[in-house]
Amino acid sequence: MIGSAAGARISSENLSASAEALLESACGKNARHLIVLLAIAYVVNFLDRNDIGYAGITMNGALGLTASQFGWAAGISIVSYALLEVPSSLIMQRVGARLWLSRIMITWGIAAGLTALAVGPKSLYALRLLLGAAEAGFFPGVVLLISTWFPAHYRARMLAWFLLAIPASSVIAGPLSGLLLGMNGLLHIAGWQWMFLLQGAPAVALGFVTLRVLADDPREARWLSSAEREVLLTTLAAERKERPRRDLVAAIKDLRVLILTVVQFGFTLGTYGIVIWLPLMLQGHHLSPTRIGLISAPPYIVATVGMLLWARHVDRHPNRIFHLIVTCALAMIGLAASVLSAELLPRLLALTVALLGVSSARMIFWTIPPRFLAGNGAAGGIAFINSVGILGGFFGPLLMGLLRDLTGSFTAGLLTMAAVLLVTTLAAAALRLLAKDGDGTPQ
Repeated sequence: MIGSAAGARISSENLSASAEALLESACGKNARHLIVLLAIAYVVNFLDRNDIGYAGITMNGALGLTASQFGWAAGISIVSYALLEVPSSLIMQRVGARLWLSRIMITWGIAAGLTALAVGPKSLYALRLLLGAAEAGFFPGVVLLISTWFPAHYRARMLAWFLLAIPASSVIAGPLSGLLLGMNGLLHIAGWQWMFLLQGAPAVALGFVTLRVLADDPREARWLSSAEREVLLTTLAAERKERPRRDLVAAIKDLRVLILTVVQFGFTLGTYGIVIWLPLMLQGHHLSPTRIGLISAPPYIVATVGMLLWARHVDRHPNRIFHLIVTCALAMIGLAASVLSAELLPRLLALTVALLGVSSARMIFWTIPPRFLAGNGAAGGIAFINSVGILGGFFGPLLMGLLRDLTGSFTAGLLTMAAVLLVTTLAAAALRLLAKDGDGTPQ
């Protein structure tokens, strides 16, 4: 076996086959020890970030919120998140993923629970800003960690399994939120307050688990054999030699980074516009909170399965930018089609198509930056893309709320999001012109 002091001489072909088997084994173990834990944490993260959509079913009346005020509250956490994204990511590179990701989980869990103390729009805005500040840096930190632990041809699958948390959280959120809203009045606490309290607590517990089990680098991985560790480190080192090391300023000046920022802004706007407002769209069909929770789950189940199948295809037939174009276009078509009928089933089917598009686009998207960024350029560049692009999560809910108050329906908001996704599709197409192989590498 590779790495043993007394290994037998074998041919280069057998060595290659043995190395590939060891690499496969190492990546499988890394996935079980890292991706599973982080994906569970991301499920909780999205529950805490987006449970306001279900809370709004009863919270809006209790706090006297208009649609515009609700849109502000739903999206404003993204502002503090975006402002602190780059500093948080650079701190993580200095202190290590284990310590910093644990800190993020613990503080966002506390902030999520404190949202139950809101008494009006201003206090709700302040508490949502606190939540965004607490969770800043988590996602780009995980993207960077995946590039540290997995070779390039494994990353789409690993990101897909990690990003599975987003649609999976929405599958869980519906029934769970309906159940928690049903606790209304228990111990004189409103149902929407129970939602914030009980959905924030798991993040704190996961933070302490992460502090105990996570490792910062493959050299510290107790679960890998010496042979697996050697093959993995050798493969990762060879890939790093092929990428130019860029500092933060150079990364931000890279035209590909700027275009990727535009693309992420677009599909994030579409994601949050749907996720935050879907419960209130369903409420317009005179459904109870419990039925809203159950009916909202199937679109996310379809998006989850579709994203995993798409990830498997992308890993076998890379050309990532082409797939990014297709998924953004699919989201645009779904959003545009959702206004063709006011009936529940046709609109839900169209929004399912849109969710499949934005979920798959996100998975493909985050495999592209690590292909041409390295060193400080990777940490800062990825954080820059996410911190600016994630602002789509502020404008999506806000636009839907403002246009809802202005027009009295969701049609204008859905069409506006479709128009943004059209621009996003064109930006992804422009990115392909700057790539040599349609996979993100430079000309």
